[in-house]
Amino acid sequence: MDGARLNIAQLIGSLVVAAAIVAVVIVAVTAKLGPTSTAELEAREEARDARIDAREERLEQREERREDRTEAP
Repeated sequence: MDGARLNIAQLIGSLVVAAAIVAVVIVAVTAKLGPTSTAELEAREEARDARIDAREERLEQREERREDRTEAP
């Protein structure tokens, strides 16, 4: 009877340790890769591209206004 209890205790201990190892691995992988999804990354990239396009458009408009001022008599 004591042998059976020791085996059960050892099994439970092994399961607890295994669960702890899995939890540590999940935390480590998440910390290294980050929780950011592909959709979030794409949204960030699209927002960045939109800001760049808007900035370029403003610069072009400024250049056109400068040209118009220099061409006016």
